[in-house]
Amino acid sequence: MIRIKDDGTVVEREEYKAILVGVSLGEDISYSLEELEGLAEAAGIETLGVMTQNAEKINAATYIGKGKLDELAELVHNMEADLVVFNDELSGMQLRNIEDACGCRVIDRTILILDIFADRATSMEGKLQVELAQLQYRMPRLLGFGKSLSRLGGGIGTRGPGEKKLETDRRHIQRRMDEIKKEIAEVKANRSVQRSKRQKSGLPVAALVGYTNAGKSSIMNRLLAASDKADKQVFEKDMLFATLDTAQRLITLDDRCSFLLIDTVGFVSKLPHALVDAFKATLEEVTEADLLLHVVDASFEGSDFQQGVTREVLKSLGADGKPSLTIYNKIDLVDPAELAEKQLSSGKDSCFVSTKTGKGYDELITRIRSELFSDLQKVQLLVPYDKGSVVSAILAKTMPYETKYEENGTLLTVDLNEEDRGRYREFILA
Repeated sequence: MIRIKDDGTVVEREEYKAILVGVSLGEDISYSLEELEGLAEAAGIETLGVMTQNAEKINAATYIGKGKLDELAELVHNMEADLVVFNDELSGMQLRNIEDACGCRVIDRTILILDIFADRATSMEGKLQVELAQLQYRMPRLLGFGKSLSRLGGGIGTRGPGEKKLETDRRHIQRRMDEIKKEIAEVKANRSVQRSKRQKSGLPVAALVGYTNAGKSSIMNRLLAASDKADKQVFEKDMLFATLDTAQRLITLDDRCSFLLIDTVGFVSKLPHALVDAFKATLEEVTEADLLLHVVDASFEGSDFQQGVTREVLKSLGADGKPSLTIYNKIDLVDPAELAEKQLSSGKDSCFVSTKTGKGYDELITRIRSELFSDLQKVQLLVPYDKGSVVSAILAKTMPYETKYEENGTLLTVDLNEEDRGRYREFILA
């Protein structure tokens, strides 16, 4: 299979044909399996079939029952599948036993997600975070990963850290994990310095959060285009986890208001704990934001479920109490009657847009402005010429209504928030 990376590089990847397996302990797993198929597609895997089992409890040795395992092995043989993907995390022993029975590579949902992240991460920090998550996952499963660790050539479930030897021991992995944690801590310290500088500038911050493929990057690009910064647009594509690395862009509204917009990694159900922990350093930007823009795919039937997953992740980060605006995206794909019902039941802290048509974006910008700039007041300041740094700081944040050069200094007429009015009160004219 041929794959083209964001930079235009053509990469050949081995093509896999897989059987997906899910176990229901009394709950409906249809959506979860549908999502697993989407993840498989994102990893370049062709799904040949889906097997499910209703069970009272999980089999400790093989996850599914013996009869189902025999059925799975026969299905793999008859359909000539070379990969089996389970919808839940498997232990090392379960991985080994199922692989022995089926005679092909076996991975679980966590390995699949980690593989996608390893393939898509572009920044040094992103790569470190994924490698750490992979090693944390593999550490207790060294026995089950025996065959995978001995394979050369990579492939689904082996991309990333590059552990290729069966003899790789826990001390080696632990040593590498410690090294990565130190490197991530250094990046985190650098980000803290950058965040401190940003806070001193007084720029408000809005963070895009939500389920993967809800349209966060598309919304960022629309807002960039509206502020005449189309050249700063980020990568977007209609697929799960199209972008992983956090992007920050300065958005300037048409009425002199500027804010920093942050696009974060998308969420997914059963997101591996190791991955959430590894990406917490990046997701800290969410906890520092003044406003969360929770993007929802309005056209998706399971959008309520997706919103619940996002809220749970935000809660785990300690950001569930942040001011937020829910943005229902892709309304061009929603039946008008259904859309009207959603609008009636959504509440006041919501906005409906279509990135494709641009519908609703005027209202969205108005809502963002009212949330981030509600305390702006027009004031006049007379700044002495020897205080040029003050003028520079003000003009870096807002466009003046008027600038005059008086005998005693620069006369500015600008909008300032409460904090800046206090910061520059000595220059404000009564």
